[in-house]
Amino acid sequence: MSDDLEPLDPRTAKQMYLDDRRHELAEATLQSHDYRLKQFTQWCEANEIENLNDFSGRDIHRFRVKRREEDNLATATMKGQLATLRMFLRFCASIDAVEAGLDGKVILPTTTEEDARDEMLDPERARQILAHLKQYEYAKLEHVLFEVLWHTGLRIGAACGLDVDDYDPDGQYLELVHRPEPGTTLKNQAQGERLVALSDRVCDVLDDWLAVNHPGTVDEHGREPLFVTRHGRLSRNRGRTITYQYTRPCVYTDQCPHDRDLETCEALQTAQVHKCPSVLSPHPIRRGSITHHLREDTPKEIVGSRMDLGLDVLDRHYDQRSPEEKLKQRRQYLPDE
Repeated sequence: MSDDLEPLDPRTAKQMYLDDRRHELAEATLQSHDYRLKQFTQWCEANEIENLNDFSGRDIHRFRVKRREEDNLATATMKGQLATLRMFLRFCASIDAVEAGLDGKVILPTTTEEDARDEMLDPERARQILAHLKQYEYAKLEHVLFEVLWHTGLRIGAACGLDVDDYDPDGQYLELVHRPEPGTTLKNQAQGERLVALSDRVCDVLDDWLAVNHPGTVDEHGREPLFVTRHGRLSRNRGRTITYQYTRPCVYTDQCPHDRDLETCEALQTAQVHKCPSVLSPHPIRRGSITHHLREDTPKEIVGSRMDLGLDVLDRHYDQRSPEEKLKQRRQYLPDE
């Protein structure tokens, strides 16, 4: 430990960091940093780290392994966790609490093909994105599409196939209909037809979209698409680009977890958004929505029906809860002996 360092406990350091950033970060982003650093300070206390002067690269490695192995974090979530830790340690170095350069020992995970199959949008990140869209793009196409995808877990193809008439504002639901002749199909065809309930919040955004920003465009079949631009029905490719655009961390946090220059990053251009390592396509949003429903104790049968999934497929490809989470949720249904 350097003689130049001044003793500081993790919990106090966390509060100093949050106070320092309070005037430059959006409230949703600040809450996200608070949550991530809470995990870190709790780990420090559990491991009897009372003074950050003693914190080392080896401790970074131990914390990373704990979050990845024991807490079973998805790769995208791990990136966010460690990116915040890196910024926190950089701040701590500036106030002589840790060795200078310690933040450089925080290595962010890279996404492999194997990781991509488990990749999903977590609720914390979804809240940040939706808060940003609500503030800067309220009831515009990007906002309403993201709200519906996260809330319903719809496949992007099913969302693009919706018409204005498929939305019932009084009943607060969307009607999914398989229409093969005009080319707006459902993956499971007629078996995928269903009514999908909507919350008050999502209905408010849909109502404002239709009343204020919907261009009224009619497609080549004389139908009025729910998700539409001035040029026609929203395509799957355009829908995918929208999710790429707004899952870039720099958009909703003004920070880059990959230490890229926000002025020159190649992923700033719409045509290059896919080059950001953190972007998500619609499918991880669907997977995240499904897992979020399950974590909120929605029965699997209800989730399967709502998301048009067989229970075997749901278990095999979509349920990202850890074994410990499943055990905890099952336990509440056990009778008291």
